[in-house]
Amino acid sequence: MRHAASRSLTVARRPYWQHPEPSWVVRRWPDLSATCLATVFFWLSLTPSLVPRPWFLQGVIGGITAAIGYAIGALLARLARPVLAAAQRRFVRRRRFPRPPGERARAHAWQAYYVAAGGLTVLALSESARMQRELRALQDLPETLTWHSMMISLMALTLCAVLLLLARAVRLGTRTLIQGLCRFVPRPVAVVAGLLISATAVLVGTRDIVFDRGVVDVVSHMSESTDRGTKEGIVQSGSRFVSGSPRSLISWRELGYEGRNFTGSTPSARRIREVTHRPAEDPVRVYVGRRAFEGLGTAGAEAYEAGAELAVAELERAGGFDREVLAVAGTTGMGWVNSTDAEPLEYLHGGDTAIVAMQYSYLPSWLSFVVDKEQAGRANRALMKAVRARWLEEPAGSRPELVVFGESLGAYGIEAAFDGPDDLLSKVDGAVLAGSPGFSPVRREITAHRDAGSPVWRPQYEQGRHFRFAQWPAKDLARPPGPWRGPRVVYLQNASDPIVWWSWDLALERPRWLSPPLGPDITEEVGWFPFVTFWQTTVDLAVSYDVDAPHGHRYGTGSVEAWIAVAPPDGWAAADYDRLRQYMEKRKAPY
Repeated sequence: MRHAASRSLTVARRPYWQHPEPSWVVRRWPDLSATCLATVFFWLSLTPSLVPRPWFLQGVIGGITAAIGYAIGALLARLARPVLAAAQRRFVRRRRFPRPPGERARAHAWQAYYVAAGGLTVLALSESARMQRELRALQDLPETLTWHSMMISLMALTLCAVLLLLARAVRLGTRTLIQGLCRFVPRPVAVVAGLLISATAVLVGTRDIVFDRGVVDVVSHMSESTDRGTKEGIVQSGSRFVSGSPRSLISWRELGYEGRNFTGSTPSARRIREVTHRPAEDPVRVYVGRRAFEGLGTAGAEAYEAGAELAVAELERAGGFDREVLAVAGTTGMGWVNSTDAEPLEYLHGGDTAIVAMQYSYLPSWLSFVVDKEQAGRANRALMKAVRARWLEEPAGSRPELVVFGESLGAYGIEAAFDGPDDLLSKVDGAVLAGSPGFSPVRREITAHRDAGSPVWRPQYEQGRHFRFAQWPAKDLARPPGPWRGPRVVYLQNASDPIVWWSWDLALERPRWLSPPLGPDITEEVGWFPFVTFWQTTVDLAVSYDVDAPHGHRYGTGSVEAWIAVAPPDGWAAADYDRLRQYMEKRKAPY
C-alpha cells in the first residue's frame, strides 16, 4: 500500500506532458508563473483608455487580457523549464546550487500569491474606479460611476477560466491526434502534421463556421429583415425631387430602411425658410438602395456601376445637376447617412442643393467594419466616377459646386474613391469627413506626412493650405493662421475617438496618439501595454457613442461649422449662422 501511495505521488508530480492520464492536460492545476502574469495583465486592463467604459465591459477586457497573460506566461515557463532543469542538474552535482523546491515550497509560493494578489487587486480596482471618474469628468460626463469591483473580478476570472479550458481542450485534441499519427509516420512528421491540422481546424472553425456561417449569416439575415422596415414617423415623400416618390425611378420599397429614413426626412422649402428667414426651394435627395440594382442581374463591381448609373439617371430626373451645390455622400453599413451632416448644407444654400448616396451593404456598421469595408470603397468609387463624369458634361461656368461628405465608414468610402490627397483636391470643390477610421487612405497619408511638431490627433498638413482637422471646429479651424485656400477639406476628428485610432498594430506597437502632447480629452494616466491596449481600444468601439460630442465617436453639430468653412453661402451674416447653429443643436441626430 505504501508503495502504491508513493507511486501515485510520483505520478502526480510528473509534468503534465509526461502524465499517463491524457485528461490531465485539461484538469491540471494552473501554472504559478503563468497565473502571476495573468494577474498582472488583469491589473493593466484596469487602466483607462480612450473613453469611459461600464463595469461589465471591464470584466470582459479583464478576462481576455488575463487569458493572454496566462498564455504568454505558460509559454515562457515552458521554454525556460529545460534550461532551468539543466542548470539545476549541473550545479547540484557541484554542490553550488540548492535542490529544486519541493511541494512545501510550492504551497508556500501559492499562499504568498493569494495574499499579495488579493491585496493588490483590491487596490487596483479602487484606483481604476478613480481613474474612470476622472476620465468621465474630462469628457463632460457626470462623475457618478457604478463600479462593481467584485463582479468585475468574477467576470474576468470566469472568462479567463473558460478561455483556458478551451485552449487546453485544443491542446489535448492535438496531443491525441499526434499520438494517433505516430502509428503510421515517424514522430517528427506526426508532430508537424498534427500541429498543422489542429491549427487549420481551429482557424476554419472559428472564422468560417462560427463567425462567417454563424455570426455573419445570422446578423445578415436579421439586417435584411430590418432593411425591409421603415422607422416610425417616416412616410413616403411626395416631392418630385426625392427618390422613392411616385415620380422617382427608384421605388419606395427599393430604398431600404436607411434610404427611406434619409429621403423621408428631407426638409421642405417651407421649413428651410422658417429657419433661415430667406427664400428657399425643395432640396434634391437621391438615394439608391441595394435592392434597386441587385435586380439588374449584375454582381460585384458591375453591380455598383449599375447602381451608380441609376443614381445619375435619378439625379438628371430630379434636376440635381442644375442646383448650386451637388454633394456625394458616403454611407455606412446598412446605408446610413447622418442627417446632421446633410441638413446644414441644405439650409446654408436655401435648398438649392442635391445630395446623392448609394447603399452598399445590408450589414450593420460594426460588422461591415470587420468583414466588408472594402465594398464601401468600391461602391463610392463607382458612384463618384459616374456622378463626376456626368457633372463634367455641364458647361464649366454653370456647373454646381461638387462636394463630398461622410462619417465613419462613410468617410472611409469617400476617401477610397480617390487616389490620395492631390487626387481629392483635383476632383472636388470641398469635403467634410467626420471620424474617418484609421485605415482611411487619404487621412492616413496626410497624417504620415504632417508638418513637423503637429500632433497626430490634430495634424497640420502643408501649413493647412487645404486640409484642416478639428474637434471644436469654431476654434480649431482657425489654426494654423496661414491662408486656407480652396478646395477646402475639413476633418472632424476627436482625439478620443477609438474608431479613428483602432488598428491591429496596437497589439504590439505603441501608437503615436499616445505620444505627448496627448489629446485634450485623453487622461494622462492612459498608457500602452502589449495586447492589453489593443483589447481596451477594441471594447472602446462598442461604447464610443456613450459620450457627448465632441468626444468618442460623436461629432454632434460640428458639421455646421465645417460646411460654413467649406461651402459658405452668399450674403449670410453672423446672426444667420447663429440661428442655424441653434436650430441644429436642438434637433441633432441621436447618433
